[in-house]
Amino acid sequence: MLRLVGVKLNLEQQFGIPQKMDIIESILDIPVQDPKEEEFSSADLNWIKFGNPEHHDDVALIPYARVDAFIIGECSNVECPTRFHIERGRKRSKGSLKECKNDEYLEYRLYWCSFGPENYGEGGGILPSRRYRLNTRNRAARPQSMRGCTCHFVVKRLYARPSLALLVYNDRRHVNKSGFVCHGPLDRDAIGPGAKKIPYICSEIQQQTMSMIYLGIPEENVLEKHIEGIQRYCGSNAKVNSLASQYVHKLGMIIKRSTHELDLDDQASIRMWVERNKKSIFFYQDSSEADPFILGIQTEWQLQQMIRFGHRSIMAVDSTFGIKRLKYPLCTLLVFDSRQHALPVAWIVTRSFAKPDVSKWMKALLVRAHGIDIGWKVNGFLIDDAAAEIDSIRDVFCCPVLFSLWRVRRSWLRNIIKRSINVEVQREMFKRLGKIVCSIWSGVDSQVALEEFTQDFVDQTSFIEYFKASWMPKIEMWIDMMKTLPLASQEASGAIEAYHVKLKVKLYDDSHLGALQRVDWLVHKLTTELHSSYWLDRYADESDSFQNVKEEYIASTSWHRALQIPDTSVTLEDNNHLFAKVLSQKDSNLTHLVWNPGSEFAFCDCEWAMQGNLCKHVIKVNMICKNHQAYQSSMSFQSFREILMNLWRKPVDDSVALDQAVAWTHQMLDQIQKLVELNSANDIGSVVNNLPLKWVSKKGRTFVGKPSSTLSLPSSSKSKPLDSAARKKNRKRKRLSRLR
Repeated sequence: MLRLVGVKLNLEQQFGIPQKMDIIESILDIPVQDPKEEEFSSADLNWIKFGNPEHHDDVALIPYARVDAFIIGECSNVECPTRFHIERGRKRSKGSLKECKNDEYLEYRLYWCSFGPENYGEGGGILPSRRYRLNTRNRAARPQSMRGCTCHFVVKRLYARPSLALLVYNDRRHVNKSGFVCHGPLDRDAIGPGAKKIPYICSEIQQQTMSMIYLGIPEENVLEKHIEGIQRYCGSNAKVNSLASQYVHKLGMIIKRSTHELDLDDQASIRMWVERNKKSIFFYQDSSEADPFILGIQTEWQLQQMIRFGHRSIMAVDSTFGIKRLKYPLCTLLVFDSRQHALPVAWIVTRSFAKPDVSKWMKALLVRAHGIDIGWKVNGFLIDDAAAEIDSIRDVFCCPVLFSLWRVRRSWLRNIIKRSINVEVQREMFKRLGKIVCSIWSGVDSQVALEEFTQDFVDQTSFIEYFKASWMPKIEMWIDMMKTLPLASQEASGAIEAYHVKLKVKLYDDSHLGALQRVDWLVHKLTTELHSSYWLDRYADESDSFQNVKEEYIASTSWHRALQIPDTSVTLEDNNHLFAKVLSQKDSNLTHLVWNPGSEFAFCDCEWAMQGNLCKHVIKVNMICKNHQAYQSSMSFQSFREILMNLWRKPVDDSVALDQAVAWTHQMLDQIQKLVELNSANDIGSVVNNLPLKWVSKKGRTFVGKPSSTLSLPSSSKSKPLDSAARKKNRKRKRLSRLR
């Protein structure tokens, strides 16, 4: 027996035959691994069997800060280049568990290879991504790429040790259920005649190429960027360039020959489109005698952006677009991205704004978001229509509602300029309307003020008739909404208006006026040109490529254009504060006049403002005026102040309601002061150092609320510096989290 054991050990030493790996049952016995490489993959880690003899998984323990480096490394697999998406996710708040095991999660995310888990090739003779002949009837720019790949892993941020992440790799092979390689250069049936030599074109490169073609960029430039993308995986050679040229040319032909009319009947055509694009639909209800037509569109990229920028942030809506010209009005849900630009994350095509119908698609959208991140939540919802269903928003999203004046301001200014010829009369009328809106907090009777306005400008027949017909019947509803809800800032209003203008330019092109009454044309336009435009804008900004696109994207809102105007270019009138002068940045001999400075209803004589838009000169002048006491505060600040004062005045007796009002007021005041301090500070270190420490227990006083055992690493001489650094980093994160 001893001889057999000796032979076994000898074979293991000579030929590298491994022994059977032991199963570890305690997570505390798993060592923490931190590879030196900037990006690393599963091949750089030692995987350990964790569990019990009946059920165990391959796991590895790494610092939570290195999770992104691991994911990037896994995506760069030479044999199977891919991307990983979040299939499911869950979160717990700190302190939610009274008792917890060592492997309980604080955050849980299931990452799946983007070529799975669905398989669009099942039931067919060939996979959709295999070689196919050019078919001019194919409406899709490129077939779906889901091949049923089973590769997936789990990232668990440990509840007891938040600085660490447990990687659980369920299946490391990029194969389908049958066990065959389903993508990459080892896939014999991959797209194109040279797929064995050329790695698969990932979804990012594919979307980039499609976006450039949809936006009308010349084919030579598209091919150049396409080759740059695929050379990241396979290097440069003549064969790659030749096949890339064929791919771009064929893709361009398919897109140019595609049409929105899948059927002569618009209703049948939209049914066919819905059937072909189920992954881009979050709600669909066909029209009938009992139910109205509702179509909710959201691509996978839009869903990612909504989860990324909408969580714990503000969502906005551009409602009732095209109510007079389109067959069905278009409602757009927006989030504010990293530059505070309005980004469309969902489109709803419907004519019904009744509460039951609005609740249907809102609930469906929330369920879809929670399918990716169960903890996803909106902090505020910004509306622009006084007739909007506020109750549905509050019931579904459980968040406060804000109101934006951009639609009111734009409508009044456009019609004043359109229906009145005299410039002096135009700016005086716009100023008077602004004063009426601003006086709603001073106790002035709005109806009396409006009657005086119509009497004073009775000679402006065209505008007064428009105002009485379109606004007087519903003006009380709008004024009540302005009084009740907090008003949005000029930055948010300008961002929504910028999206509205871009949408109008894209849809109301003269070459498409005959198709405005078809829903399939509207859907095709949104999901191709408009979607591609915003995708390329975000990609250019985040990857620091396409510099022209990036510069245009940054300067697409009046707020960002106003930031480029130096303060020295603005001159305020000292006497009556009637106007301000703004020196043009393009022509030093040109000066723009901004009348009624300091107000959202300021009137500028520049070309952009004369089209009814909120221009950069008005915003810049208002930025300067906010630092002068002679000018009134912004309407959003007046609205916020009025809400706080009403909250303070509400309880008249010495009751619990008074205590609640005082507590809420102090809580909001404390958060505002911290945000102001953070925005005005030049050095984040000074803000952090001024924050007080929170003592939890004698043992954990150096860890700000975390017991010392939660950050302990396996005992070794090399781990002490890392342990100290982790404690300092977590202490700083804990302090910063209080500002949120």
